[in-house]
Amino acid sequence: MTERPLCGIRVLDLTNVLAGPYCSYHLMLLGAEVVKVEQPGKGDLARALGPDPDLNRAGIGASFLAQNAGKKSLTLDLKDPDDRADFEELVRGADVLLENFRAGVLRRIGYGTERLRELNPRLVSCAITGFGQSGPMSSAPAYDQIIQGLSGMMSITGTADTAPLRVGFPVCDSLGGLGAALAISAALLGRERTGQGVSLDVSMLEVSLSAMGWAVSNYLVSGVDPEPMGDQNATAAPSGTFETADGGLNIAANRQEQFVTLCRLAGVPELIDDPRFAEREARKAHRAELNAELNAALVQRTAKEWEETLSAAGVPAARVLSVPEAVELEQLRHRGFFTSLPYPDGSPRTLRVSGNGVLVDGAPLPATSAPPLLGEHDPERSRLISRWRARSQASGATGS
Repeated sequence: MTERPLCGIRVLDLTNVLAGPYCSYHLMLLGAEVVKVEQPGKGDLARALGPDPDLNRAGIGASFLAQNAGKKSLTLDLKDPDDRADFEELVRGADVLLENFRAGVLRRIGYGTERLRELNPRLVSCAITGFGQSGPMSSAPAYDQIIQGLSGMMSITGTADTAPLRVGFPVCDSLGGLGAALAISAALLGRERTGQGVSLDVSMLEVSLSAMGWAVSNYLVSGVDPEPMGDQNATAAPSGTFETADGGLNIAANRQEQFVTLCRLAGVPELIDDPRFAEREARKAHRAELNAELNAALVQRTAKEWEETLSAAGVPAARVLSVPEAVELEQLRHRGFFTSLPYPDGSPRTLRVSGNGVLVDGAPLPATSAPPLLGEHDPERSRLISRWRARSQASGATGS
C-alpha cells in the first residue's frame, strides 16, 4: 500500500470526549489530515479523563490518548476576532468539518450551515449529537449512558434478575462515531460527482437503534418483545457461555451439524436424538436442560482445550477473556492491530493505541504520531492555513 484511502483529505475537528474524536481518529487512520481545534487553556474534556490522575493533570488523560493519535492541535477562541478569521480560513481549506456541540450551538456562534457553505461550498460538515438537530429532544443533553437507556439497549442487557444494565463500555458513543465516519466517507465520494459538499446530521440514538439489529427488527416485524438473556443468544441453542474446568467458554453451535459435532466431541452423543434437543426450536424451548447437560460434560477440560478442539472441528467456540488477556492475543499481534507510540510529554513509557481492524492491500493502518499536547501545533498555524488554502484554491473551491 503506497497511499491510504483518505490521503489528502483535510478534517477540521471541533469535537470533544468520545463520539466525535473516535470518528476523526478513524478518518485519520484512513489517511486524512486531522486538525483538532481546542479552546485555549482547556482543550478537549477527555484530556482530564482517565484512571491516571497524573496524566489527567498533564492534560493527556488516558481517555484522550486513546483516540487522538495522529492529529494536530490548534487552540482557537471563536469569540476572538483574529481567531475567528483564522478559523474561517481553515474552513475554506477543509474538506470536512466535524462537531459534536449540542444542537444549534455552532449556528449561534455564527457558523450555521449557510455560513459554512458561503465559506466553502465543497465542505462536508457533520454534526454528531445525542438526538439529531431536529425534533422535540434535539436540545436535550445526552451522554452514552442516556442513549443506552433510551434506546432499549439496557433493557435487554443482563438477566431477568439484573436488567436493565449498562453495556460495559460507551458503545453508543463508539457507534455514533463510526456512523459519522461512514457518512463522511460516503459524502466525500458523492462530492466527486456533484462538486458540492453536504451537511450531515448524525443521531446517536438512531445509530444505536439501527445497530441493535434483530432486537429491534424482531419487535417491528414479528411483535416479539426482546428480553434480557444474560450470556445466552436468543436466536439459537446451544449458543452462549458454558462452564469448563477453568472458566467460561462461548459456544455458538447455531447450525444442526455444529450441534451434532459438539455433542460427539463433548462425549454426549445421546443428546443428538433426544426429542428435547433434536431440532432447533426444540433446543430453544429446552435451553436450560440442554445447557445443564453440556456444562456437566464441558467441565472435564479447560476452556483453552475446548476452544482448540471445537474450533478445529468447525464449531464456533472461544474462551471468555479479560481485557488484559484479550489485548495480548497473538491474532492481534499478527495483524498489527496495536501501535506503539511515544507519550506526547516525552515520558519514557510506551503508549499503545488500537487500529481500526482493517487491512488495506494486506497492511494495517497504524496511528502515525503521538496524540498532541494542547496547542502543540499553534506555532505552525499560519503555515498550515496557507497550505490548506493553497490546496483548496487548486481544487477550485471558492468562498467568501
